Amino acid sequence: MTQTPRLPTPRLAALAALALAGMAQAQPAAAQDCGSAGTITVAEMTWLSAATLAHVAQKIMEAGYGCDAQLVPGDTVPTATSMLTRSTPTVAPELWVSTVQAQWDEMQAKGNVYKASDIFAGGGQDGLWVPDYVLEQNPQLKSIEDLAANWQIFEDNQNPGKGRLYNGPPGWASEVIITNYYKALKLEDSFELFSPGSGENLKASIARAVAQGAPWVGYYWGPSDVVGKFKLVRLGMPESDREKFTCLTDANCADPQVTGWAAGEVAVAVVSDLKDQAPAVADFLSKMQVPNDEISTVLAWGDDNGATPEEVAVHFLKEYDAIWGAWVPAEVAEKVKSSL
Repeated sequence: MTQTPRLPTPRLAALAALALAGMAQAQPAAAQDCGSAGTITVAEMTWLSAATLAHVAQKIMEAGYGCDAQLVPGDTVPTATSMLTRSTPTVAPELWVSTVQAQWDEMQAKGNVYKASDIFAGGGQDGLWVPDYVLEQNPQLKSIEDLAANWQIFEDNQNPGKGRLYNGPPGWASEVIITNYYKALKLEDSFELFSPGSGENLKASIARAVAQGAPWVGYYWGPSDVVGKFKLVRLGMPESDREKFTCLTDANCADPQVTGWAAGEVAVAVVSDLKDQAPAVADFLSKMQVPNDEISTVLAWGDDNGATPEEVAVHFLKEYDAIWGAWVPAEVAEKVKSSL
């Protein structure tokens, strides 16, 4: 015999509705997890800052959100190309957009990758740098436009009568730009534009000068372990003019003009699907940003201690929770700290 279902009383119906409403409200607050995302791949690029930040992101996602987060090898151009064409890796924590502007513009048009955050609070900083003591000893030297009148500070014993200005290494985009700055600043009569031969030689030249307390001026970029370790200061520049700077990037620039080197756009690049699959993780990535000076100090610690990128990441997570703790909810931060 079929039994007629009994309808709930108004009181029971009301209680059930309240319970369902409570569950609906509680669910998002508790969903600090990886959602429906499968494996999240994180690009570990070849230089210390990018590799360190990849490990930081991976550890927070794994320990804090329970994600299957895996590091994959990367570098600026191949990573950007792969994200554009195959939507992989899922996250690139330090993608220098200005270096791969064409691919980035295609990603934005396609809509498969977005910028979750600017990883460096002050942007990427390229330019001509000196050790801090050079400015303390020579207060008249403030900007790149003061170099010609102050070449004697940097006089080269091997080439008396001229200062030495270190260029970017062969093959780097900076080599073309600094060469054009050299022409625009009319430094031919006062400075030798010196090629270091390699990135390691450039770094070694700075180390030698600082160890001796000697003057040094040349190309570098920040944030970086070198800027933090050797306390480099970027010489001032005028405001950046896009058209003038575009010419400086061209080896065939007919008339190089002095202009500022705009802060580089450096993105936390993320595949768009992650926003729907793991909204809590996407929210964390939207807040992932480090102050330039602090991350340079962290990287200098890594260089001084011969640490691997993973060891530098652990050092950052242990010692700088005031920075990364603001990226995530308190319960996620506690999980990460416990994992260390």
